[in-house]
Amino acid sequence: MSERILMQGNEAMARGLVENGCIVATSYPGTPASEILSSVMAWQKAEGLAMHVEWAINEKVALEIAYTASQSGLRSAVAMKQVGLNVASDPLLSAAYLGVTGGFIVISADDPGPHSSQTEQDSRLLAMLAKIPVLDPGSPAQAREFTALAFELSEAFQVPVLLRPTTRVCHACQDILPAEVNKLQRKADFRKDPARWAATPNFRYRLHLDLNRKLADIAAHEPTAPRLLNPGAASSRAVVASGVAAAHAREILENLGLWDGLPLFQVIQPYPLHDTFVRNILDTYEEILVLEETAGVIELQLRDRARVRGKVSGAVPEAGELLPELIEHIVAEFAGMPFDPVSTPPASGGRRPTLCPGCPHRASFYAIKKAAPKGIYPSDIGCYTLGLNLGGVDTVLCMGASVSQAAGFHQTYRVSGEQRDVVATIGDSTFFHSGIPPLIDAVSQGAKFVLVILDNSTTAMTGNQPTPAVPLPGRVPVAIAPVVEGCGVRFCKTGDPLDLPGFTHLVGEAVEFARNEGVAVVIAKSPCLVDRTRPRLPRRQVEVSETCTGCRVCTSQFECPALVYDGNTKKVTVDLLICSGCGVCIDVCPSRSITGREEGP
Repeated sequence: MSERILMQGNEAMARGLVENGCIVATSYPGTPASEILSSVMAWQKAEGLAMHVEWAINEKVALEIAYTASQSGLRSAVAMKQVGLNVASDPLLSAAYLGVTGGFIVISADDPGPHSSQTEQDSRLLAMLAKIPVLDPGSPAQAREFTALAFELSEAFQVPVLLRPTTRVCHACQDILPAEVNKLQRKADFRKDPARWAATPNFRYRLHLDLNRKLADIAAHEPTAPRLLNPGAASSRAVVASGVAAAHAREILENLGLWDGLPLFQVIQPYPLHDTFVRNILDTYEEILVLEETAGVIELQLRDRARVRGKVSGAVPEAGELLPELIEHIVAEFAGMPFDPVSTPPASGGRRPTLCPGCPHRASFYAIKKAAPKGIYPSDIGCYTLGLNLGGVDTVLCMGASVSQAAGFHQTYRVSGEQRDVVATIGDSTFFHSGIPPLIDAVSQGAKFVLVILDNSTTAMTGNQPTPAVPLPGRVPVAIAPVVEGCGVRFCKTGDPLDLPGFTHLVGEAVEFARNEGVAVVIAKSPCLVDRTRPRLPRRQVEVSETCTGCRVCTSQFECPALVYDGNTKKVTVDLLICSGCGVCIDVCPSRSITGREEGP
């Protein structure tokens, strides 16, 4: 290719993978990493490459599949968000001991802030725990560049390499000149070596010693050494930065007139930090400012509390993003410059996040509250977490926890001599990801609760990636109901939440069964309206009559964005621009003031 292309950071990493001979790429979707695998698929198709590209059932499975390709001599990669790395940590830590043959990259996209995550944890800390090197790109172009560097580093030292972009890198755009695809012409060649690939604890000790030696060598590997971005700068002070903080710091030094007077080092490999760099910077500079997100990984390795300023010293906040205006203030203070912070206007009001107009999840939550009005409602990770606005979500912990917590609530109240209705919700993709083991445990332990599986036939929150239940060419679909029944559940029924009266009755039936018998599962099956690949459903032209009492049940308790309360008329109107025509509000209205007539899809 000879023309530059504007690429999102995730697209740039995908391009870097295919350019550098990646043969197997896997992922489980999660913002900010979701577009990486879909972009790999696009580049694979455009280049006509023979690859295996897979949306796996969860991050652990995704990592194990990609790592196996590496054991067979092929270059491979797995992509996920930072909390997904928790799910994949078990095989990752073991793979660090066993090592690799073909290059193996683990992309973990961190979310400082956080913008769309349960935590803003720093994946570099998990790399330190696993004892594997980590590369920290500061732009989409570097993210692409570092994929090549990661493959080379992985094969040079036979270790997995963590590539750690953050949200700002993943979702920023930069014009990039694609390179030719390097077709390595490798064939799968797994060579049996039980002492390595199936090592017993005694051999694992030896592998651990080998890994420590590799880390020492990686800490002296010149291609990943920190880069001095302004070689002509001279001062007794220096700034050390990594990731997007380095990109911000570069612009800020130029804007403040400090480019020639304050050396700026970009650390591209935060762990292991290069030994020579540590010695030289401590020998050369009297004061050192470290800018990094989110933990003080570099700062801790510099090992000089007296001269190093950063998160540990309190000079840099220990939580949240390092936004440009914050870095500007920190750098100016470090340089001893007067600085007037830019005043930011107060946050303006606006509509809080809510489920889309016509979303079947809204009807599901409404039915749950009607069927179990005094219940406890554990929920899970997905767009349906917004059910908390409807009063249908009480807890959100992590993927799959709604099932475990539902069982926990039952057992907690049981030992207290009480019984409470518990109705848990989980998405179809999340159910496959991590809902099955806790469901088996709940059945075997005699727990009593209702699990509503919100089956909209897609992974909606992250871009409509397919679930295992979706029939695709060359793939065998796995239906949810037989899986549920295979877990030992004796009550498993499917209903359409857009049929609000019928679905409410079904949930009530499940609640009654759970009170007396055990776990009951209701599959709320209705397609996501955002997924344009689905056939359009018949819609109803909704109208509000003059008999509207202004009770606001439809706008406050049901909270459909297409229904708007008019403070002047004290009545509700329909915003026809966003109304999906699902017609559920007809059954919600207590005064029967909402009517509708059938239209085509």
